[in-house]
Amino acid sequence: MSSPCARVRRVGLFGGTHGNELSGVLLVRHWQQDGAEIQRAGVQVKPFLTNPRAVERCTRYIDCDLNRAFDPESLGRPVVEDIPYEVRRAQEINHIFGPKGSDDAYDLIFDLHNTTSNMGGTIILENSRDDFTIQMVHYIKNALAPEPCPALLIEHPSLKYATTRSVAKHPVGKYQT
Repeated sequence: MSSPCARVRRVGLFGGTHGNELSGVLLVRHWQQDGAEIQRAGVQVKPFLTNPRAVERCTRYIDCDLNRAFDPESLGRPVVEDIPYEVRRAQEINHIFGPKGSDDAYDLIFDLHNTTSNMGGTIILENSRDDFTIQMVHYIKNALAPEPCPALLIEHPSLKYATTRSVAKHPVGKYQT
């Protein structure tokens, strides 16, 4: 269980994990040009375009789904000429924001996605025992009220997630219809 007193000092805001999901891309680009609205005293906030080649082509991915490339096997693969682009990109992201599972990893990664499902704005969590993300979702839901903001828990007792956001100590996904 995470400590409710742990301070969040570093936050990554990801857009473009899937290159054809443009809401996060537009927000990240906006924040990269003018980050005043996301800056907070004592917190480093880094907007980051996760899959720039796929964004450039407006396609989900180039070689494989980046949001499935953060497993130990992919992160540990030797960098060779024919390594899939997204695997190499996962290794780069893990180097910048991780390493995954370490004390040095970013505290929070908020990964912004789009979906064609009728979900509205939905927050995705992977761990019901993470006090920080549970409290954050409660705060967000209250701040947005009366607008609905469902939270979806995709927790599995033995599954180790291989998503971009799984690099952080507190991974959160945000999906927008």
